Formats: sequence, C-alpha cells, structure tokens
Amino acid sequence: MWYQTKASEILGIQYPILQGPFGGNLSSVELVSTVSNTGGLGGYGAYTLSPQEIVEVDQQIKAATNKPYNINLWVSDTDAADGSVSDEQFKKAQSLFKPYFDELGIGLPEKPAPFKSRFENQVEVILYQRPPAFSFTFGVPSADILERCRRLGIVTIGAATTPDEAIILESAGVDMIIASGFEAGGHRPSFLAPAESSTTGTFVLLQLIKEKVKIPVIAAGGIANGKAVAAALALGADAAQIGTAFLATDESNATAIHKQMLFSDAAKFTTLSRAFTGRLGRGITSRIAKDLIHKENRFLPFPLQTQFMSHLRKAAIEQEKWDMILFWGGQIAPMLKHTKAAELMKSILEETTAYFDHLKI
Repeated sequence: MWYQTKASEILGIQYPILQGPFGGNLSSVELVSTVSNTGGLGGYGAYTLSPQEIVEVDQQIKAATNKPYNINLWVSDTDAADGSVSDEQFKKAQSLFKPYFDELGIGLPEKPAPFKSRFENQVEVILYQRPPAFSFTFGVPSADILERCRRLGIVTIGAATTPDEAIILESAGVDMIIASGFEAGGHRPSFLAPAESSTTGTFVLLQLIKEKVKIPVIAAGGIANGKAVAAALALGADAAQIGTAFLATDESNATAIHKQMLFSDAAKFTTLSRAFTGRLGRGITSRIAKDLIHKENRFLPFPLQTQFMSHLRKAAIEQEKWDMILFWGGQIAPMLKHTKAAELMKSILEETTAYFDHLKI
C-alpha cells in the first residue's frame, strides 16, 4: 500500500502524513491529537514556550493521544549579536515603522530587552519528556543531543531548504529530513545561507535532496490534498508534511480572522518578508510587506523585530486594520476546502488511495 513507507515505519504511524508544527502560539493539543489519532503525526511548535510550558503541553498531548506525535524547536532562536542591537540600529527601525504606529494612534515601543537563547533549556525538557518525535529547524542540534535522542528512542527530524543543508543533517545522524519548499507558509528554516538564496520549489528540492541523501525525506510546501501527497510520493518522498491546510482548521489555535483570511480571496497573494519578525517568512500579502521591500537593512534582527512589531499587531487587530498584519499562509491556500482536521485527513487519505488505486486499473 502507498502508505507503507520507511517514514511511517520509523515513526510508528499508519499514514505518512505529518501536520506542520506551528510556532507563535498557533499550535494546539486538540489539533495534534486529532491528526495523530487519525493515523498521521500531529506536531506542536514549541519554540516560544518556556521549559515548564513544554512539559505541560507534552503532558496534555500524552493525555489526548496514545499515538506518536512530534514536538518542534528552533536550534537557532536569535539573530541578534549578544541578544541586542545598538541604539542607532533601533532608531533606524523606529523611523522606518513610525508612520504605521502613527496611523494606529499608538506610540513607538521602547528598545526590546536583550534576548537570551532558550534552545538548550528547552531541549533538556524534550530529552526528559521523551516525545516520540523531535523535529527542529534553523540548524542542527549538537552531536551529544542527537546521540541522547537515539539512546532514548526519540526520532529526530531536521529541516532543509537546500541539498547542502540536507547533506549536513544526514551526516549529523538525524533520522529524517524535511525538504521545505518555498511555497510553504511560515518561516524559511535556512541555516547555511540567507533564506533569500533558498527559494526552491518543493518538488524540485525534493528531487535534488533525494539525489544526495539516503535517509527518508519528507516533502513540505504546497501540499494540501491527496493528489499532492501522491505526487510527492511519486517523486521519492517517504512522507508529506501539511501546514496551511491544518492551520486553517477549527482545531488550530490561529485566530478566527486568520482562518477567515486563509479562506478569502486575499489568500491568493502571498509574500516572503522579513518585516514582521526579522526572519524571512511567507504570509498573506500585507501593505507593510509591500511598502518595505528592499528596506530590510533597517529591520531589527529576529526575535527583536517580532517583539517590536507585537505592539503594532495588537493595535491593528483591535482596530481591524487587517492589511497591517501578517497572516501566515502558504501559496496553496486558495485550494483549501476543509475546516475540520479529521475531515481534512479523511479527504487526503481517500484521494491519495484513489489515485494509486487508479494506477492499478
């Protein structure tokens, strides 16, 4: 059967369908458990959580499903030298974004406090809680961390946006690689070169990576239905990861307006921008993203830009200025049809099965 792949075998799941793990408080225990309970691999993005919050989430997931699931962290969670920026750089950002704060009638925020990386403390919780799968983006954990995962039976999954990144992940000993195409919503998880240089489409990237590595590869980006899953498998993928389609379901923790936007005409247009977080990410095109193209040198580094823009986001939501907000979403959003995660899974599985059954006729 089409779903009996190396990835489903390693992960201990019935179907090689992974739900993208959303960061920024967009994940939910309900979504993770729904996907896992229907035979896929639910995923929870935990990079913004404290160690104690990760413990609590993991316990809640374990109570909601006895099936495998995935918790995701960011290996590199700051681009700011010493966690901060100079006063001069901060003033440049203030000057650039002041018109938008003025339009909303709010004052400019103070300079963000220095940010301290949380990954090392977070990953200790992963090793203690022992989720069935641990995925990570923006780099490769240390050899010690990966070895401890192996000893504990935690399946490790790294993300690559180029064949060179995939080669490094395989040589480090990860179990599986996500080939993250540029169609995908959310951040581009590049770690060897600037994300702007890794804008390769999913199906091209998948083929290039399959030429270079022997471990299972998971296709991600531009996949929202069974036909796309079948196409990924035909090109050598061992599994498919689906993000935007699950983000739009009732079970995700995205806001109601975010979900409405993903099903609206606005979702036909997406943009890669650093304006909202300091790292390149894809979301529904906004006025700010369009206005500030080629002005990236005046943004703050991640995550200070996120902290800076959180004030503007809050006011824009309160005033319903939707064109000033980044709503994460991939290029496939106009194809979305389902608002229930279980129905989405059922549709994907039926469509993929029908495709492969048709080939046998």
